[in-house]
Amino acid sequence: MSASTAKSTTVAKKDTRVIDGLNLVLADSYALMALTHLAHWNVEGADFFPLHQAFQQQYENLFEAIDEIAERVRALDAYAIGGLEVFAKTAQMEEFKSPMPQKDYVAALIVAHEKVSDDAVRTRDSAGAVADLQTQDLMIKRLQWHEKTLWMLKSYLKP
Repeated sequence: MSASTAKSTTVAKKDTRVIDGLNLVLADSYALMALTHLAHWNVEGADFFPLHQAFQQQYENLFEAIDEIAERVRALDAYAIGGLEVFAKTAQMEEFKSPMPQKDYVAALIVAHEKVSDDAVRTRDSAGAVADLQTQDLMIKRLQWHEKTLWMLKSYLKP
């Protein structure tokens, strides 16, 4: 690789749209993790056990993803955002209060997953535009998980 190619790759990786997008997906994922944990703690009813287990698997996946996303920001020589207030302001995700019927938890989580997915798509596309394949790959991986989770949550709501 020539010095000019290495320099252009480094410059591309520091693109603020990519870093801002990653920090938004980080905030979204943190907020979604908290909402999913809330649903896990407070869900009740006939489908308690499968929903309780599904929500736990989901918030555990999100917890791991948060670390991976924040570390990607750092790998791009930028700083990950943090703090509950900063995450809430950045994500601007609609919160819900407990208790709620089971289907309402699922419906609210669908809306939250769709928001994360929309922001991840924009970040994936920004990363692609500057040839940041590592960030693009991370967003693709996250999108695959969110799409699968959305399919499962939406399937639960079908009559």
